[in-house]
Amino acid sequence: MNMPAVEPCDVGTSRSVIHLSQLLRSPVMTPSGEAVGRVDDIIVRLRGAEAYPLVTGLVAGVGGRQVFVGSQSIDWFGPDWITLSHNEIDLRRFERRPGEVLLRADVLGYRLIDVPAGKLVHAYDVELEHNTEGWVLRRLDTRRPPRLFGLLKTPGGHPARDWKAFEPLIGHSWSMAVRRVSGRVAALKPAQIADLLEEADQAEGGEILDRVRCHPELEADVFEELDPDKASRLLDDMPDDEVAGLLSRMRADDAADAIIDLRQSRRRRVLDLMPGPQCLKILTLLGFNPNSAGGLMTVDFVCCDTQATVADALAVIGSALTIQPEALLQMHVLNDRGRLSGVVSLVALVQSRPMDMVATLMDSDPIRVSPDADLAEVAMLMADYDLHTIPVVDDEDRMLGVVTVDDVLKITVPDDWRRREAGPCPIRGSLSVTETAACADTGCEWP
Repeated sequence: MNMPAVEPCDVGTSRSVIHLSQLLRSPVMTPSGEAVGRVDDIIVRLRGAEAYPLVTGLVAGVGGRQVFVGSQSIDWFGPDWITLSHNEIDLRRFERRPGEVLLRADVLGYRLIDVPAGKLVHAYDVELEHNTEGWVLRRLDTRRPPRLFGLLKTPGGHPARDWKAFEPLIGHSWSMAVRRVSGRVAALKPAQIADLLEEADQAEGGEILDRVRCHPELEADVFEELDPDKASRLLDDMPDDEVAGLLSRMRADDAADAIIDLRQSRRRRVLDLMPGPQCLKILTLLGFNPNSAGGLMTVDFVCCDTQATVADALAVIGSALTIQPEALLQMHVLNDRGRLSGVVSLVALVQSRPMDMVATLMDSDPIRVSPDADLAEVAMLMADYDLHTIPVVDDEDRMLGVVTVDDVLKITVPDDWRRREAGPCPIRGSLSVTETAACADTGCEWP
């Protein structure tokens, strides 16, 4: 077979861009012009979050088997053919090595996380760019190619986006160690990761969870945001000790909800594995109707006595690192019998002098509810009095917990609220032509 008439790219000196779709099934040529096989896939090596994956070779189909051709054995790298540096080729079957990724099988074959958008996407093509290091995986095209009379049109007409904006879900363990330390998933908000898990299939969800488990507190936050049915299915696949550890890091009210959704045969085993204080909080919450103030409340709140100063109260709030931020918006003032004497807002404390007495600033007759108050009553009181939190007290006015506005929202919004259409995402700063086109395609707005 003669060499094609089109001049290819010199991998040693040329700076160019080639699409993966232009390389797949291209002939692999010897220096003498003989076709010895075809390109089945391109191999790259992951190098962490800061470096682009480097092309280390290709998988060629030769005589019915797949063989490895290293980059050092390639003289010419073109969009229509590959030329080897020698007439001989090693016919040993290709075997993947740790850290290696196959672009067709691993990238085009699986979804990726679009980190800026917080959603799962497909890559329809890959752009390779030549630089001083060699060929690198530089960009991905995540928009479905247009069709003409039912056939895919030629690639290359879409704006592609930087590889570093994506987190691959490759589906095998060979590159897991490198992908786990990239840190891109941990940059997402817990609610975004929860959305990803709810959309992901079982294999994808397993990979996402594997990244999240490297950050235990983030994992707990994610499970607090998950749809209860999805959280229950994920917990069913985890051993008892892992479930106990996860629930121990979650807010007690969310952990109590998760315990209820466990199989009855597992509940006691998991509770017995949890630290005593968290177990006691959960058992307390389980004693109330889930749709009542007692079932909605969090038992972690901040309080001080009637002799405390503003400085004392702010110090208590400042050291309450494990309490959800919404529960810190009010300081609860208790008398010497532990009964609620009043509340004072965080804003009022910040705006007062350090040595002022909290008792002189507090509302001595705050709105409060009993643990049996139903959801509608709690919601109406919070709306009527513009409350972000509302204390829950027993018959003797002793504090049991607080209901926060987000607790009410979680149970009042529709079950499919996560499936709502996302609003426009503002883009700050200047945009390149490619980024502008991509934003126009997705409906983004920018100043």
